[in-house]
Amino acid sequence: MDDLFQFYGYRYNWLNVLDLAIVIFLVIQLYRLLKGSLAFNIFVGLLMVYFAYFMVELLHMPILTLILQNFINIGLIAIIIIFQPEIRKFLLVLGKKAPLSKDSFFTKLFLPDKFKSYKEEENIIDEVVTAVSHMAATYTGALIVISNSYRVKFDTASSISLDSNINAKLLESIFCKGSPLHDGALIIVGNKILAAKVILPVSENPNLPLQVGLRHRSAVGITEHSDNLAIVVSEERGTISYAEDGSLTQDVSLEDLKSKLYEVLVDGYTG
Repeated sequence: MDDLFQFYGYRYNWLNVLDLAIVIFLVIQLYRLLKGSLAFNIFVGLLMVYFAYFMVELLHMPILTLILQNFINIGLIAIIIIFQPEIRKFLLVLGKKAPLSKDSFFTKLFLPDKFKSYKEEENIIDEVVTAVSHMAATYTGALIVISNSYRVKFDTASSISLDSNINAKLLESIFCKGSPLHDGALIIVGNKILAAKVILPVSENPNLPLQVGLRHRSAVGITEHSDNLAIVVSEERGTISYAEDGSLTQDVSLEDLKSKLYEVLVDGYTG
């Protein structure tokens, strides 16, 4: 293949340019994935090490090249350990677009039996929105985690297993201030309330607003590394927020919340 150009004695062709373009694309995607997390500074530090390695190699500095090369080789294992949550999140996103996932074009085109009536999902949405509306109006704090893809992993030692149907009055009674179950989160999986009084991981994202409390940070925490939607009702302000993919959206209307629930529970199958 003909050379495209030369740089510091090295010859480059179109494949080399494509290789570089793919690397740049991957770095940008990693930046978007890690932005706002504590791992971001580590990511920047690793980029500086790699940049220094390529510079000393181009400048033909063999001792520094050898040192940095060994550091990079040993550091690969450390990178996997340090970025385990981010790698898991990336694979979750990738899996949602895989050929046999429920969101894929292949599944929708060749497995028409996947299509069904969504009255059950619509009923769940109505019950959740009704409960959230009443709790926001009465300044009742709440944290509801919704998943339609797999059972959420949580600490079962402190939680209370329910396995009950989803009903607005039941949701409200659980988070009522006098209820022994009102502390912690409520987990909904599929068409069932799986558990209540669940302790969730708290996000350490430094970019979260300073005024958000434990409920909001827990909502972000459970969505940072898993494919869930977490709904929060503020006890202090009576506002509604939701967290998804590690991002917090505050002060949403009931219409916005309903649209998000449709996106998660219905559009996740159909569009």
